[in-house]
Amino acid sequence: MALRVSPAVFRHVMNLWPPYRGAGIRVREIAPDWCYVRVELHERWLNRNFVGTHFGGSLFAMTDPFYMLMLLHTLGGDYIVWDQAAEIEYLRPGRGTVRAEFRLAADELERLRRAAADGSKLRPEYLVEVRNSAGEPVARIRKRLYVRLKDRALPAAAGA
Repeated sequence: MALRVSPAVFRHVMNLWPPYRGAGIRVREIAPDWCYVRVELHERWLNRNFVGTHFGGSLFAMTDPFYMLMLLHTLGGDYIVWDQAAEIEYLRPGRGTVRAEFRLAADELERLRRAAADGSKLRPEYLVEVRNSAGEPVARIRKRLYVRLKDRALPAAAGA
């Protein structure tokens, strides 16, 4: 990973990033260990669709980078982490402020490290729901990532 920044600095940068700022997306919290992120999308005239609800692209954008970024920071610089695929299912019209929470458990991180230790290519999947202020799911997003230990970090490479 080219750049490591604190969660607080990263949160501020994301909130100034033009695609998020213009869409009304706000990163509200990133845990110090990068294992939890909370994001909100505020309804504004700029992010409403033709029928007056949240634009689907904004709902997707608010969830797009976080599992990849969380894994990059929690696994460390010896791992390649990429988004590989995503799918969104719209469950009900989104109105008002909607939220999404992302979580990585310690046992999940350990499982990924063990599975990638021999250089295997992993494709973990994560599910996140965007919820309205009543807690009802508005959209469900499935993310598939690509994770692999870098060649330079493989045990055989270290001995050579």
